[in-house]
Amino acid sequence: MPCKEKREACKPDAVYFVWPFSEPDRMTARKYPDVALHELGKLSSEERASLLSRAEDDLDQFLDGVRPIIEAVRKEGDEALARFGREFDGAKSLTADAIAASKADIDKAFDQVDRAMIETLEYSADNIRRFHEAQRPPEMWMKEIRPGVLVGERATPIDSVACYSPRGKGSFPSVTLMTAIPASVAGVPEPIILTPPGADGQIDPATLVAARLAGVEQVYKAGGAQAVAAAAYGTATIPRCFKIVGPGSPWLVAAKRMLAGRIDPGMPAGPSETILLADETANPYIAALDMTIESEHGPDSSAFLVTWDAELANTIRAAIPGYWDQQNETLAGYSSSVLSGMRGGIVLARTREEAYAFINDYAPEHCQVLSKTPHEHLAHIRNASEILLGEHAAGSIANYMMGPNCVLPTSGAARTHSPLGVHDFMKTCSVAHMTETGYAEMAPHTHRFASYEGFDGHANAVSDLRQQAFKKI
Repeated sequence: MPCKEKREACKPDAVYFVWPFSEPDRMTARKYPDVALHELGKLSSEERASLLSRAEDDLDQFLDGVRPIIEAVRKEGDEALARFGREFDGAKSLTADAIAASKADIDKAFDQVDRAMIETLEYSADNIRRFHEAQRPPEMWMKEIRPGVLVGERATPIDSVACYSPRGKGSFPSVTLMTAIPASVAGVPEPIILTPPGADGQIDPATLVAARLAGVEQVYKAGGAQAVAAAAYGTATIPRCFKIVGPGSPWLVAAKRMLAGRIDPGMPAGPSETILLADETANPYIAALDMTIESEHGPDSSAFLVTWDAELANTIRAAIPGYWDQQNETLAGYSSSVLSGMRGGIVLARTREEAYAFINDYAPEHCQVLSKTPHEHLAHIRNASEILLGEHAAGSIANYMMGPNCVLPTSGAARTHSPLGVHDFMKTCSVAHMTETGYAEMAPHTHRFASYEGFDGHANAVSDLRQQAFKKI
């Protein structure tokens, strides 16, 4: 029986699929829901809006929950962090005097992590550092815009920044590299890393290796909302920071929002989201394979493939479950739950223009263009935090290896925000110098402007009174 006929003979809520690269009649052992198909031309405005929504769009249910956590950390400091580590992270042995990772802990991590993995971390760190060193702005620039009038900017690092590395569904040394390396390149004098402890009360060894490779030795055991509170208020162990960066759960996002008056929360960086744009030249099996990348992060992720080719859409839709069979059941479960609901699946547009419009309205964190001529689509995509061109630019390579930062704006923030970079760890101040020649040209215009707005002090400061003041000495 051909693959298409086998699929149609199965129940839609418990479909068995053929793995596309194995024996044609072998059925997979697992059951999966249908990959969702969203036809843009048939959606109501409400249904289209639902597709554009994200898990963290409604934080009300989390704000009430994080409020007592924040207050406990503010009052109790390390004791609260240890208690929440035991309660939320299962770190039963964690105590308040063990919040910080010691130098010995980091030294030991290099013995715990396989040498080949350390080499991979080193390779990744080198690529990330090269990209961010190229991104670093000049220390200062000046330009003479009028005779005797020099203006410019000076860039300096933020004094203290917390880099958050999540651990909810695994450990993420990649995020440690992506946050801590630009902090180091920017010259932040006191960057710290916050990450949840494991059940053993320890920090993931690869994360500790990544921290040292990034040039950061201050690593602390704190996750979620309590980590944000610790950075915002400081504890006996964790220094107060002026800013916190890094992705995390809606709990972390809610705490950032609640503490925004106390600490700069950085750009919005919540659960993973991606859109793949596939034109009629795309390989459907590459598309199906890459659909599993971001969707395996968890049920709060979002992952869509947008195309205007119905035949391609059907082939991709049929091929995806075969790749779920190549994941462990937990990750396949995450991916299938995302791709079968309203936060994922295939989006079938009627035209290219409709496909581009959906992508720009969605403003995804990750956008991958699957095409034999991907550059022809680039100019049409305005809103995306990251655009990967071509069928070899797998999202997983971008997440770990290519160098550009993988900590990206989510929930539509790509319309106004940029990826995490060196600029997030620095600030600029304007610098200006004026000679007597420059003053003579600009003072009359300034006097006229100030007088029009009714500010006597402003006007007097550039009047004859200034010349008289010079003569008094």
